[in-house]
Amino acid sequence: MSPTHTGVTTTPAPPLATAPADLDPCGHEDHPDCGIRDVLDRIGDKWSVLVIVELAGGPRRFRELQRAIHGISQRMLTLTVRRLERDGLVLRTVYPSVPAQVDYRLTETGSSLTHLVKALTDWSLTHRPVIAEARDAYDRAHPDHDIH
Repeated sequence: MSPTHTGVTTTPAPPLATAPADLDPCGHEDHPDCGIRDVLDRIGDKWSVLVIVELAGGPRRFRELQRAIHGISQRMLTLTVRRLERDGLVLRTVYPSVPAQVDYRLTETGSSLTHLVKALTDWSLTHRPVIAEARDAYDRAHPDHDIH
């Protein structure tokens, strides 16, 4: 070590309750998102998740979806089901009648997401009190913040 070099003292991080998951889905550092970003953007979107949750119970007509998903506008629901259809997660079926009847159902690929959404739902319910407590503590420590 040179005479002008100063040693660095570090404090070890507290141990984690559980080991973090290996979150490198591609296995290469040169392409960190390796094309998954657009898929995660879709299935991570709040409206998409709620549509998937609702369709996990079986086929639904547009108005049934709209009534079941509180706060979603007609325009946003239309965009969401179209995007999910484009991604091959939802099948839109038009029945020849007057007026035309349309229903939406999960495809096999869409159905394969339901166990992941269920796991996320379970995690959310389990950790909801801890998250609420953390938010309250943050709000008390930062009374002028505008994060919601």
